[in-house]
Amino acid sequence: MGILDIVPAGVLTGDNVRKLFEYAKENKFAIPAINVTSSSTANAVLEAARDVKSPIILQVSQGGSAYFAGKGLANDKQQASIAGAVAAAQHIRTVAKAYGVPVVLHSDHCAHKLLPWFDGMLEADEAYFKAHNEPLFSSHMLDLSEESKEDNIATCVKYFKRMAAIGLWLEMEIGITGGEEDGVDNTGVDNAALYTQPEDIYDVHAALSAISPNFSIAAAFGNVHGVYKPGNVKLEPALLGKHQAFASQKLGGKVEKPLFLVFHGGSGSTKEEIATAVGHGVVKMNVDTDTQFAYLAGIRDFVENKKEYLKAQVGNPEGADKPNKKYYDPRVWVREGEKTLSARVKVACKDLGNVGA
Repeated sequence: MGILDIVPAGVLTGDNVRKLFEYAKENKFAIPAINVTSSSTANAVLEAARDVKSPIILQVSQGGSAYFAGKGLANDKQQASIAGAVAAAQHIRTVAKAYGVPVVLHSDHCAHKLLPWFDGMLEADEAYFKAHNEPLFSSHMLDLSEESKEDNIATCVKYFKRMAAIGLWLEMEIGITGGEEDGVDNTGVDNAALYTQPEDIYDVHAALSAISPNFSIAAAFGNVHGVYKPGNVKLEPALLGKHQAFASQKLGGKVEKPLFLVFHGGSGSTKEEIATAVGHGVVKMNVDTDTQFAYLAGIRDFVENKKEYLKAQVGNPEGADKPNKKYYDPRVWVREGEKTLSARVKVACKDLGNVGA
C-alpha cells in the first residue's frame, strides 16, 4: 500500500495531513519542506516530487510571501506578505494535483511581531473554507519560541482553537533555532535555549492535544539556520528520542512515539544526523539554504557558459547578425535554475527516505 491509497494527490487539508504524517512516522521517513518564493521555484519542487513519486511540503516565509507578491509593494502592515502568501497558495492549489503527488501547503516561521501576517492568512483560510469546506492552506507555523513558555503555549492554544475548526494543522516551535533567516536574527541567543527539555514538549502536547491531534512540534536540539563548517553546530538529535519516551510514559506507554516532530535548520546536516532524527519521529525537515544555492547554480552556470550570447540581442560567436533571443529568453535561463533546484530537492527526498512513498 502506498501513500496514494491513503490520501489523494494535490493539496491536503484536515485529517489527511495527519494521515500523511502518520504514514511517514510508521514507515520511518520524513518529508522535506522547501521554501518557495515564486511560481518557478514552486513548480520545480513539485516536479521533483513527481519524479520520485513522493509527497512534498511547499512552504512560504513572511519575506518569501512578500517577494511572491512583488518587491515593489509596501509591506508596512504585512499587506504584501498576506497577498503573496495567498497568491502562492492559489497557484500551488491550481497546479498541484497535475503533478500527481500529495502536497502539504504550509507557512513558515511566524514570530510574535509577524502575527498580522498570520492573521491575514487565517482570514483567507476561513473565507476559502466558507466556499470550499476546507482551508486554503494545509498548515501554518507559529514560532513564539522567543516568548516565555507560558505565553508561547497560550497564544498557540488561542490560534489553534480557530484553526482546528476549519481543518488546519498547526506547527509550533519551542526552543530557539539559532542563526539568521528571513530577517529574524538568533545568532546571539544563549546556547542553552537551543535545546528543548522533555517536560516543555509534554506541556505543549498536553495543551494542544486537548483541542485536536493535528499539530506538530519543532523541538530545538541545537538547530541553526544556514550552512556552517563541520563542528560549528552541535546537533543532538538523540534528544528527540528522550522527548518521545517522556511523552509516551506520561501518556501511559501505549504509543511509543506519540509526537509529530519537525527538524528545522536542516541544510548542511549529515546523513547520520538526519537518520537519527527521522528514527525518533521527525516527519518534516525544513530545507531552504541548500535549495536557494541550487537554484542559483543552474542560472549561474548557464550565464557563464553562454556569456558571449548574452551581451547583446544580436551578434555572437556564430556571426555578427545572429540573434540571441533563444539564450536571453527568461524561459531558457530560469529553467536552468529550476532543473538544479529540482535535482537538489530529489537529494533531500532521498536523504529522508521519501522516495516512492
